Amino acid sequence: MAAKTKPPVAKTHEGERIAKVLSRAGVASRREAERMIELGEVSVNGKVITSPALNVTDKDRILIKGELLAEPEPARLWLYYKPDGLVTSNSDEKGRDTVFDNLPAEMPRVMSIGRLDLNSEGLLLLTNDGELKRRLELPSTGWLRKYRVRVNGNPTDVDLEPLRKGITVDGEKFQAMSVVLDRIQGANAWLTVGIREGKNREIRRAMTAIELTVNRLIRISYGPFRLGDLEPGQVEEIKGKVLREQLGEGRTQDDADKPKRLVTRSAGARLKPGEGLKKLSEAWQEATRAPRTATAKPAAAAAPKRHVAKVATAPAKPRRPEPAKPGPKPRRGE
Repeated sequence: MAAKTKPPVAKTHEGERIAKVLSRAGVASRREAERMIELGEVSVNGKVITSPALNVTDKDRILIKGELLAEPEPARLWLYYKPDGLVTSNSDEKGRDTVFDNLPAEMPRVMSIGRLDLNSEGLLLLTNDGELKRRLELPSTGWLRKYRVRVNGNPTDVDLEPLRKGITVDGEKFQAMSVVLDRIQGANAWLTVGIREGKNREIRRAMTAIELTVNRLIRISYGPFRLGDLEPGQVEEIKGKVLREQLGEGRTQDDADKPKRLVTRSAGARLKPGEGLKKLSEAWQEATRAPRTATAKPAAAAAPKRHVAKVATAPAKPRRPEPAKPGPKPRRGE
């Protein structure tokens, strides 16, 4: 009986897809990189390509709009307080200000992880790594995103219950939200809302469905990352060590780098006259106010410590006063 021969194993192409390489290098997201390729803006080894179905290696020479593709940097992540009124986009067809127009000039090219609406504010994650962006945006990540929401109206817990069970708006099913009624403030109410999907205008549409109007929305956390005490327009980089702890081992910024808090060009306009100097003075006073500690005397290094046993002794009895000595006897006639 003839021995059965195994079918030949198909050889896999070495390297990675060109769009993935561009995304990892921080050129653009994978989808945007594919669009750039279709427009003929990418060439490999001197030949313009129009299809992303191509694997490349470190040996290939890749040009983007005539410029050589730079080596990918370690993955980095920033926390950014997006102010109200900025578009989360690289460009806007209506000419409105974007998030990327207002970032500090010293920052590298970054991409946003997810979006915030024009009229929403708060925490927006920024990264220089397209693969990290894609990973954190995947629904399978399942990170909870929390918002402080101010609505017009005085809802009760009963009114908010449909949101906790999951609601369908215009034929679109929203997952159950965590909703906490924090306080009533005049004609408005403050809520804390947590979601995991982040669909387009999800919170605003869900509130409208139960006859509440959102007039302020602030994202306060995205998974393990929190807005903290960031002010509108400020940017703070996450340490490489913290990033690895939250995301696992990977290409990250060196641990020795300290997080830097940067202020965007638009942030200064939001401060009242003299407010910036006042905050700086308060911060300086707080930083230089160190608690006083007693300085211990250094012990002699060469002298060994001697352990002396303690012997219990009876307390000393108080001494009785000695009787006064009699004076000299008086002489006769005195």
